[in-house]
Amino acid sequence: MLNFILALLPIIFLIIVLSYFKMPGFKACPIALIIAALEALFIWKQPAKDVFTGFLEGVAMALWPICLVIIAAIFVYNLVVHTKYMEVIKQMLVSVSKDKRILALIIAWGFGGFMEGMAGFGTAVAIPAGILVAVGFEPLFAAIICLVANTTPVAFGSIGIPTVTAIKVTELDPIVTATSIVLQSGIMSILVPFFLVAMIGKQNGKSIGESFKGVFLTTLISGFSFFIPQYFTAGFIGPELPSIIGSVVCMGVTIGCAKIFIGDKQSDFDLLSEKSNESIDMNKGLVACSPFILVLLFLVLTSSLFPAIRGPLAVVKTAVPIYSGEGAKPYEFSWLVTPGVLIILAGILGGLIQKCSLGEIFGILGSSIKQMQKTIITIVAVISTAKIMGYSGMTQDIANFMVATTGNFYPLIAPLIGAIGTFVTGSSTSSSVLFSKLQYSTAQTLGMNPTWLVAANTVGSTAGKIVSPQSIAVATAAANIVGEESKILNGVVKYFIIFAAIYGLVVFFGANLLM
Repeated sequence: MLNFILALLPIIFLIIVLSYFKMPGFKACPIALIIAALEALFIWKQPAKDVFTGFLEGVAMALWPICLVIIAAIFVYNLVVHTKYMEVIKQMLVSVSKDKRILALIIAWGFGGFMEGMAGFGTAVAIPAGILVAVGFEPLFAAIICLVANTTPVAFGSIGIPTVTAIKVTELDPIVTATSIVLQSGIMSILVPFFLVAMIGKQNGKSIGESFKGVFLTTLISGFSFFIPQYFTAGFIGPELPSIIGSVVCMGVTIGCAKIFIGDKQSDFDLLSEKSNESIDMNKGLVACSPFILVLLFLVLTSSLFPAIRGPLAVVKTAVPIYSGEGAKPYEFSWLVTPGVLIILAGILGGLIQKCSLGEIFGILGSSIKQMQKTIITIVAVISTAKIMGYSGMTQDIANFMVATTGNFYPLIAPLIGAIGTFVTGSSTSSSVLFSKLQYSTAQTLGMNPTWLVAANTVGSTAGKIVSPQSIAVATAAANIVGEESKILNGVVKYFIIFAAIYGLVVFFGANLLM
């Protein structure tokens, strides 16, 4: 019991100072790192050299590839905002329909999922919520609906970084882990569009039946058109692209369904303002989307689907021995096939297509790095903490206690642990860092499939995103309703409970099938 409490001390510290004292993550996480290092040295009796080299390996993993991908994703987003082509993309989205239900499916669900897959870090709430308010949605409601929509895509946000991080920490198979995550979250991927339409119906004083009148089939197809491409992308390409490809297909299919099944029919859900009459020609639309198209193209061409391209690039790597303790393996730096490098290259080319000078492009890259400085400090500290806790045996002691307490019912709470990680840190990636190794160790102790429980942590972390104070803060800022945080929390907490309960049951029954 004592070892369990002491091992949890860095995490308990983070929960207290982040949740109650509102200390910023870039300040709190380095302190948690110091606590973990001191405990590893003096309580778990790990040699100082092993503690230090475990810390260095955490720094290496945090910077390459994790922080590199985050900087690259934000760089591409900032670039498109700078060139004003984000406004063109917004205009393309809102020109489809006047029906609030369709707009919510396209903007909050489809486009929000795309922004999560491309950039993450609040963009998937801020941008869609801002668009919805601009076309006539009530600000508080726009914030709530975007928070609920920004759930299942989070597992593969920022070019799959939460899942990639979990895989890096546990050394699991990327394809199998990504596929397990899609399967566990599949029910909610199909249900979320129904939640959005039902929420709009309730706001308009309509019954459930009235809410889905004329859009039930479109809503159903919208969910499946996200889930099915996600599954095949995870199974054939890996964890980087499921949310991007799933949301692109979802947007296209949903727009097609809206034109076929609804067209210009009037409904009680039409916005009072007319939809945009200014059409965007195809060339302008392609230029607006060119950085995102290039990102998708580069990542697909260098994936395992094209071994003739990936093979020669993948051999350009360096193996560096960093950790000095038992079970040490050289840490590999892949220089050309790492997503961050490819995304930056795509951003540069996309910026040139959008008539941005190289000076401007590299200026935006530099400002993006500065913008993410505090995030980089946070991630470096969190990953280093997790490495020290794992190598010293602290994580295993936590797992042993939890197994002894919950036994074979542990899978029921596995997603909730991931959700707590996101609630506290505001980041699914940080949740993966904090708890993936714990889930792995617990699965081994229970004799369960480790991949399934590590996937459960990432899936659970997506539910925590709904009620995370950081996410709510982004939503209030985007909708210009700062000060209404408690109203938003009251509006979304029931959806968090639904997500956590369903994920717990899915993981529990799935774990028993896979034993």
